[in-house]
Amino acid sequence: MPAPAPSPLAVVDAEPLPRQEEVLTDAALAFVAELHRLFTPRRDELLARRAERRAEIARTSTLDFLPETAAIRADDSWRVAPAPAALDDRRVEITGPTDRKMTVNALNSGARVWLADFEDASAPTWENVVLGQLNLIDAYTRSIDFTDERTGKSYALRPDGELATVVTRPRGWHLDERHLRDTGGRAVPGALVDFGLYFFHNARRLLDAGKGPYFYLPKTESYLEARLWNDVFLFAQDQLGIARGTVRATVLIETITAAYEMEEILYELRDHASGLNAGRWDYLFSLVKNFRDAGPRFVLPDRNAVTMTAPFMRAYTELLVRTCHRRGAHAIGGMAAFIPSRRDPEVNEIAFAKVRADKDREAGDGFDGSWVAHPDLVPVAMESFDRVLGDRPHQKDRLREDVHVEAADLIAVDSLDARPTYAGLVNAVQVGIRYIEAWLRGSGAVAIFNLMEDAATAEISRSQIWQWINAGVEFERDGKTVRATAELAREIAAGELAHLRAELGEEAFAAGDWQRAHDLLLEVSLDEDYADFLTLPAYERLRG
Repeated sequence: MPAPAPSPLAVVDAEPLPRQEEVLTDAALAFVAELHRLFTPRRDELLARRAERRAEIARTSTLDFLPETAAIRADDSWRVAPAPAALDDRRVEITGPTDRKMTVNALNSGARVWLADFEDASAPTWENVVLGQLNLIDAYTRSIDFTDERTGKSYALRPDGELATVVTRPRGWHLDERHLRDTGGRAVPGALVDFGLYFFHNARRLLDAGKGPYFYLPKTESYLEARLWNDVFLFAQDQLGIARGTVRATVLIETITAAYEMEEILYELRDHASGLNAGRWDYLFSLVKNFRDAGPRFVLPDRNAVTMTAPFMRAYTELLVRTCHRRGAHAIGGMAAFIPSRRDPEVNEIAFAKVRADKDREAGDGFDGSWVAHPDLVPVAMESFDRVLGDRPHQKDRLREDVHVEAADLIAVDSLDARPTYAGLVNAVQVGIRYIEAWLRGSGAVAIFNLMEDAATAEISRSQIWQWINAGVEFERDGKTVRATAELAREIAAGELAHLRAELGEEAFAAGDWQRAHDLLLEVSLDEDYADFLTLPAYERLRG
């Protein structure tokens, strides 16, 4: 006798939202419930495996390519499935959350792809989760035109042929959705909620439009996690009567452990894979997180001092290009996070030059495309890739057989000639407080000091504070040598809070979430027990 159909999931502790019934249909919730029943137990096992692997890194202070998968790496015969036409040319991709304004602007931006983000650029309030799905449905039905009530500006989609192809990023495996629970009261993984609702409502609609359900997979730490996603894809396609291989997934190589399993990750997803992405900010966070207590040679300098020309970052990105092209996959470069200033053309000129140099380097290295955070950067990045690609959609024929990366090269942090600075500590505190405050109010993509920051940069900030204090880092301050301590971090944080109060004024300061942001940053930066993800304790404090 077949197992009974799962009961629909319950929405708990959430205020009703306008038009939520269009997203949270009985059929859609039953689909998500079945994903949850089938795959959450394996998700739980893989999260436990992450903890075991981290303990092993703490014990050995090293990583290596996996001996048990050597045959996959040595086998020259396999390739990933050919890219569908809509994903063949990915020379510029824009990223951003799925609010209504961003949805229209990103689709109209001129980029070839929009990463529609339910993850690091989106604080997971129930409103953002549900209405983000609604905005994508409205975009595909061309019913998203609207007028901003505050500015009076109207937004409308360009013709279909001019719109970016959407690649949706669900939440990582570690985050649950507290507002959606099964009959036992268990929260559903956010990844399955985001994927399930999007796939259920849009897969067929996208295929009818000549595209398909395409995804970015974040925070992947092993090939076994990629295997889980592949099984999710197989079930989802079978359940909705869609041909296997219709889904396409690009995996962000944004954890240090995944960097040692790039080929295995592509192999597990080979019928659904379309590429790998160099997620540089989360990659640095993962490096600090995993080697945070491994001694002085793993102490990372100021975030802004770790450019993509650092030897260990070059090893990572060049290995990614070689791996992708060897297997017929796209290699997508990292983020240009600069936010142009409407008031300071000199700042823009300097920043545009840096962005151009970064994109020139990526195109020259063999990447097939790259990310930007703002529409004004699309033509800058496009120029760099147009110069190299011309009329070709990609450069997968550049196999980069000149690249030879040893296991030790990927973690050679001490190959970088830079040290932590007091200014770097101050910046980490400033960015951490300012980002967390916005996140607690429901904004996951935040412009801070002319850079678009998301959860990954906040993770680096608090991780570096933690690492520098625990490593006893010393630096110069006003001509004197000082040590990074919890007391110093508290002093800087108190000063930043006072500065913000004076800058914003008492009324605006009180209307914000500044004290809670200050307290949370210090908690995750100073606690002896390092939190795996800042967003886990932050989610407990998130309103909505």
